[in-house]
Amino acid sequence: MTAFDVLTIHPDIVRACVHGSVLGRAVGRGLVDIGVHDIREVTTDRHRTVDDTPYGGGAGMVLKVDVVAAALARVRRPDSHVILTSPAGRTFSQADARRLATLPHVVLVCGHYEGIDARIEALVDEELSLGDFVLTGGEIAASAIVDATARLLPGVLGNAASAGEESFDDDLLEYPQFTRPLAWEGREVPEVLRSGDHGRIRAWRLAQAQARTAARRPDLWARHCARHGLDPTVVPEVDEDPDSR
Repeated sequence: MTAFDVLTIHPDIVRACVHGSVLGRAVGRGLVDIGVHDIREVTTDRHRTVDDTPYGGGAGMVLKVDVVAAALARVRRPDSHVILTSPAGRTFSQADARRLATLPHVVLVCGHYEGIDARIEALVDEELSLGDFVLTGGEIAASAIVDATARLLPGVLGNAASAGEESFDDDLLEYPQFTRPLAWEGREVPEVLRSGDHGRIRAWRLAQAQARTAARRPDLWARHCARHGLDPTVVPEVDEDPDSR
């Protein structure tokens, strides 16, 4: 079981994300351990100061290295893997989620509004980002990383197959899904999904996933093709493409 500890100055934001719905039930059943810690708890001054003005001038406040180091010391174990959420980090991916799900203890340090003391970077094992944009703080990013990773742990999802047939597996987007009603405003569920022929259904879903990926995420499609020795200019033709109706 992977255990998570999140260090933040806004613990309520993280708790609202990771202690609800599927993850909340998994925590209650003892399938995953998610600790959320207020960095202010380690401060020693009366104002519980966690940031200060930057040397050299500039706008905003900077998260203090001594405070973060003290907070890390409270939760860090010999087997801990520490992540800093930062726009300067490598973009988090499904492959990262699967990698982190194999680790015993993941600690996430939430980045701060205007920035962090650069010496904090030496305290962590890696930096991760959700993408090329800036958030007001790292709480949303940390929550997303915990969610994406924890859902891969055994028993967290009700159906074990759910984590194995979804977007980004094998660098493909997920195939389109349908449920009742059969017909809605002139659009019907594709016949192949009603056929009961599981071979046809698997082939249709793969072709749909490949066609969707080629159209929407050519970067993923190129990686998928390189992995399987396919020609990226050849996109599978699909029947009853719901997106073309």
